[in-house]
Amino acid sequence: MGANLERVFGEHDPVRRIDAIRELYAPDAILHEPDRSVHGHEAVSRAVTELLGHLPRDFAFTPVRPALGHNGVGRLQWTAGPPDGPVAVTGLDVAHIEHGVIKTLHVFLDPQGA
Repeated sequence: MGANLERVFGEHDPVRRIDAIRELYAPDAILHEPDRSVHGHEAVSRAVTELLGHLPRDFAFTPVRPALGHNGVGRLQWTAGPPDGPVAVTGLDVAHIEHGVIKTLHVFLDPQGA
């Protein structure tokens, strides 16, 4: 899950991002964000591209602690913001993993940190 945070949500190059998505996500993966859900590699890439397009380029997604999980479900707490600035948002990713790849990813934003 840390690789997803860094290589997908932290990647500004669209070619490297889609390569990472193809490696880390099942072909029929579903990404559930607070305001929408998307299905498949290309749709996940477009959703992340759109999200990153609304954030300053120097924003970084950083894990709060190592991911935890068992029985095909994992969770990762994270923060996002400028490298030297205050935290702009905190969140939690909950993933359903099948055959070593993300089948479903739910992204939760912390209203207290948003």
